Amino acid sequence: MADTTPIVEFLQRFTSALGIETPVDVQDTPDGPRLNLSGEQAELLVRRRGEPLKALQHIVDTAFARRIGENQRIFVDALDYRKGKDAELRQMAKFLAEKVKQSGVDQQLGPLNPYERRLVHMAVAEVPGVTTESVGDAFSKTVLISIRK
Repeated sequence: MADTTPIVEFLQRFTSALGIETPVDVQDTPDGPRLNLSGEQAELLVRRRGEPLKALQHIVDTAFARRIGENQRIFVDALDYRKGKDAELRQMAKFLAEKVKQSGVDQQLGPLNPYERRLVHMAVAEVPGVTTESVGDAFSKTVLISIRK
């Protein structure tokens, strides 16, 4: 388990600078610590389809990634917004994988950031007979789901 104290302190200073008070709850997951900002004022971070939260995630990744370790990731969430979106994305990926399996027609999902693509690749890997591939040359790529050859 990584020491999340510096990250929690950073998030508290960050939200304080925004003029909002929000508790930071830490949960350990196999992939790394999940820091969830809660309270009524955390709603500010999930506006505009979670763009402020994505930006905060990027800042935390840049500042603290080396402290956590190679196979670990820091997840920053607010009001469990990402947790719900992640579950939705995994469900959609599995649905499309089953559709590919039954119809034989490739399906695309995206554009997605690297974290979202990883979720899709892992969800589709649970469906036998189909495979995934990231397509595109930018930060946001599309995931192609097709029959395994």
